[in-house]
Amino acid sequence: MIIGLTISQFTALHVVISFIGIISGLIALPAYAAGRWMPGMTALFMATTAATTLTGFLFPITVLTPALVFGILSTLVLAVAFAALYGFGLKGRARPIYAVAATVALYLNLFVLVVQAFLKVDSLNALAPNGNEPPFLVAQGILLIAMVFLGWKAVRACPGMPAPTVNRAL
Repeated sequence: MIIGLTISQFTALHVVISFIGIISGLIALPAYAAGRWMPGMTALFMATTAATTLTGFLFPITVLTPALVFGILSTLVLAVAFAALYGFGLKGRARPIYAVAATVALYLNLFVLVVQAFLKVDSLNALAPNGNEPPFLVAQGILLIAMVFLGWKAVRACPGMPAPTVNRAL
C-alpha cells in the first residue's frame, strides 16, 4: 500500500498525473516559445510535473535504478524552474533559465513516456524489445531534436516577450 492505495491503484494515479503534466506542458511551453504566457496552464504543468516526480519516489525502492536517477535529475531541474518562475518571477535571466529548465523537465517526462510505450505497447515492444534497437533510438532521437528546438525557440522568445505577471504565492 502507498498512501492508502494498492500498488496498481497508485501506479494508475501516477500515470494520470504524468499524462496531465505532459499534456499541459505540450500546451504551455510551445505557447511560451511563441511569446504567449499561459499562467494557469503553466501552473498546472509545473504542479503535475512535480507531483509526477515526487510520487515516483513513493514506489518501493530497493536499489538505484534509471527511474530513480531520472527522478533525482527531474527534482533538481524542477527546483530551478520553480525558482525562476515563482522565486524570481521570470525577471531578467530567470526567463531563459525557466525556458531551459521547463523544457528539460518536459523532455524527461516525454523520454519516460517513450520508454514506457516501448515496454508496454506490444507492437512497439516487438520493434524494440530491449530498448536499444533502431526504432527506439530513432524515436528518442526525434524527441530529443524536437525538445532542443522547442527549448531554443523558448529561449529566443524571452527577450522580446513582455514580462508576464507571475503569481509568486503558489
